Amino acid sequence: MMALATSTPHLIDRLPRPRGRLAADAPLGPQTWFRAGGPAEVLFRPADVEDLSAFLAALPQDVPVTVLGVGSNLLVRDGGVKGVVIRLMRGFTGIDVDGHEVIAGAGAPDLNVALTARDHALAGLEFLSGIPGTIGGAVAMNAGAYQGDLSQVLVSAEAVDRAGRVHKVSAADLGFTYRHSEAPADWIFTSARLAATPGDQLAIARRIAEIDAARTESQPRSRTGGSTFVNPPGHKAWELIDRAGCRGLRIGEAQVSEKHCNFLINLGAATATDIEALGEEVRRRVFEQSGVRLKWEIRRIGVPA
Repeated sequence: MMALATSTPHLIDRLPRPRGRLAADAPLGPQTWFRAGGPAEVLFRPADVEDLSAFLAALPQDVPVTVLGVGSNLLVRDGGVKGVVIRLMRGFTGIDVDGHEVIAGAGAPDLNVALTARDHALAGLEFLSGIPGTIGGAVAMNAGAYQGDLSQVLVSAEAVDRAGRVHKVSAADLGFTYRHSEAPADWIFTSARLAATPGDQLAIARRIAEIDAARTESQPRSRTGGSTFVNPPGHKAWELIDRAGCRGLRIGEAQVSEKHCNFLINLGAATATDIEALGEEVRRRVFEQSGVRLKWEIRRIGVPA
């Protein structure tokens, strides 16, 4: 008697049915700036905060959750990401102005928030134009650039935890330090309220243009993950990398940028494995040359191929 063939059920079959979109085995590489890496076991794009909250409340506890922004400072390993990857898109990208404050959804690009403030002659948020990410990620890590960071401008934020509970917090509640917040690891920020001040629209526009020019001059505009390593105390990561002879170093199609050697770039067909291996080789050479152990700033997620 022949045994009936049975197929292993996919994770998506165990998940609650939200109003937003669920997709099985969704490619993540094309959604990152590196344009490399494997798929999400399941990708979830919630419709709104209520949809996200209800989904998380009903999600089996054994299913891991990962949040993906615009994929700017991120490397997805070639084996992909197990569990549910959540991406806040439509429903989380709105930006409103309330007096001298800007309210932004967590999926709103930092640049768009800076431009909205400019359009309303509100100053103090220009630095956001130099951060290649979304507001949700910026709050979670106290992102900063060009003499500004989130701790200086955040009034309050809203987040949903792994159990689906909604939290409304002030900046003081988040315990901001340099490029870090004390927010629980399972919180998914959904919106933020930012303080600005009335200013001269032309001066604000000029500052945003200056930041854009500085980035263009100093950073590669190619398939990159942004700043690769954290500046160690008393050092600049790029100088340590340069001194260790790593400028232009390659593994496969992954290369240390000639323009700014704290950036790794995908020359076209690099795998995530190539990119991570290159970063580890840079770390090895820097430690050998200077005794300093560089810490990854790029977030690496998923499993190897």
